[in-house]
Amino acid sequence: MPRALGFVLAAVFIDTVGFGIVYPPMPKLIMELTGEGLSAAAGYAGGLMFVFALMQFFAAPVLGNLSDRFGRRPVLLLSLAGFGIDYAVMGFAPDLTWLFVGRAIAGVCGATYATANAYITDVTPPDDRAKRFGLVGAAWGVGFIVGPALGGVLGEIGPRVPFFAAASLALANVLYGYFVLPESLKESDRRPFSLARANPVGSIRQMSRYPIVIGLMGALFFYQIAHDANPATWNFYTMEKFQWTSGDIGWSMAVIGASFALVQMLMIGPIIARLGERRTAYAGFSLYVIAFILLAFAPAGWVVYAAIVPFAFGTIANPAIRSIMSRAIPANAQGELQGALGSMQSLTAIGAPVLMTQLFRYYTRVGAPIHFPGAPFLAAGLLTLAALVVCLLVLRGFDR
Repeated sequence: MPRALGFVLAAVFIDTVGFGIVYPPMPKLIMELTGEGLSAAAGYAGGLMFVFALMQFFAAPVLGNLSDRFGRRPVLLLSLAGFGIDYAVMGFAPDLTWLFVGRAIAGVCGATYATANAYITDVTPPDDRAKRFGLVGAAWGVGFIVGPALGGVLGEIGPRVPFFAAASLALANVLYGYFVLPESLKESDRRPFSLARANPVGSIRQMSRYPIVIGLMGALFFYQIAHDANPATWNFYTMEKFQWTSGDIGWSMAVIGASFALVQMLMIGPIIARLGERRTAYAGFSLYVIAFILLAFAPAGWVVYAAIVPFAFGTIANPAIRSIMSRAIPANAQGELQGALGSMQSLTAIGAPVLMTQLFRYYTRVGAPIHFPGAPFLAAGLLTLAALVVCLLVLRGFDR
C-alpha cells in the first residue's frame, strides 16, 4: 500500500518539521516570558521536556494497546491533532505556565513515531523491516532539514511565528490523513483492550517474556538518555560556546537532518546486508560514542559539523535493533511493543533533559568550577558506551 506508507512517512516528516520549526526560537520565547537569561532558560526548557515525557510515559502504553484493539489509523490521527493543539497553545502562551500546558497535551497524544512504527510493521515482511524503519528515520531526517532552517528564518521575524506555522502543518496533516490513510491492522490480528497491560509496568512486564526484547530495551534505555543530550542542550550549547544565532542553530540542525536522511535512505539496506543486524547495531553505537566525545570537546564550530558525520552513521543502530525486536513479537502485540518502547523512552526523557540541562547550567553558571558547556555530551558518550556493552551481552549468539 504505497499511498498509506507515503502518508505515514509524511506524518513523521511533518511532525518533525513542526518540532524543528519551534526548536531554534524556543530559548528566546522562554526568555521573553520569564525575563531571565540563557542559563535560566535552559533550566525551564528541561522542565518542559520533563512534563512532555511524564505525560507520554503514562499515555504511550495506553495508546499502543488501543492501536492493537481499534487499529493504527485513529490513534495516529489523534496523535497528530494533539501536536497541532500543542503548538497553537504554545504560540498564544501569555506566560510560562501555558508552555507547560501545551507540552502536557503533546505528551498525552505523542504517539506519532510509535504508531508509525507499528503501522510499518503491519505492512512490511520481517526481512524488510529494518529498511522500512530506516525510511521512517529518513523522513525524520528530511524533516530536520526543512524544519530548523524554516524555524531559524521565521524566528527572526518573531519567536512566536514558528509555533503558529507548526500548528498549521500538523492540523493540515490530520485532514489529509483522514481522507487517504487506510487501516493496516487486520481484524483477525486485533486483541481486546486490557487495562492491566495498558500501563508502563504492565506493558514492560509483557515484554519480559521475550529475553532479547527486554535486554535490548535495556540497551536503548542508556542510549535514549544519551540521545536526549542533543534536543535538550544543542541550542543552548552552541549559543554559549560559539555565540551562534537562531539562524546558525537552524542551519546546523538542517545539516544534521540532511546527513541522517542520506544515511537512512541510502545506507541502511546495504550496511545491514553486509554486516547483519547485530553488527550494524554494534557499529552504530560505537559511532555515537565518537560523535559525543567530539561534541564534548569541540574547540571550534567546524568540529561540531565534523562530529555530525559519525553521529549520522550512528543512526544505523536504531532500525537494526527495532527489526530484531519486532521479529520476537507476534502480530497482535506490535502496538504493545511500540507502546512499551514509548514508555521506556519517555521514562528516560523524564530525567534526561533535566540531567542534561542542569549539567549545562552547572558548568556554565557564574562561579562554576570549570567552564565546560560540553559536559552533557561527555555524559552522553559514556552512557552510549554502556548501551554498546549491554547490546554485546544480549546479542551474543544472535545469528543475524
